[in-house]
Amino acid sequence: MKIGQIAKASGVRIDTLRYYEKEGLIRPSFRTDAGYREYDQSAVQQMQFILKAKALGFSLQEIRELLSLRIDRDHHPCSEVKELAEAKLASIEEKIAELQRMHRALKRISDQCCGGAEPATHCSILDSLERAVSADSQ
Repeated sequence: MKIGQIAKASGVRIDTLRYYEKEGLIRPSFRTDAGYREYDQSAVQQMQFILKAKALGFSLQEIRELLSLRIDRDHHPCSEVKELAEAKLASIEEKIAELQRMHRALKRISDQCCGGAEPATHCSILDSLERAVSADSQ
């Protein structure tokens, strides 16, 4: 299969495939004498694996590790894969907690603002942000 066929079968653009190839996540089976990339059917499955891992938030380095484990399953315990998944889960939970803190803080200052049509000279949101900047610089 040529790169365009793999891209279409995987639902990605050709430049995305080239990028993943450059990053070492996917490799053509061989190149023709003319330099065209040729892939086998396993490339579609590998791309789907990469896309699913990416959708779950794994970084390219983490996907590289997962692919390595996937290829050499017989020589790695399941616990290695679980550790990667648990680390990603912990990272996501930290991000959620940070987003919740941001949400509460923004909601608090937004609720204090009247949102009227008058000039923003005494806007409570701007005042709150100014106080935070002043406190940080001291």
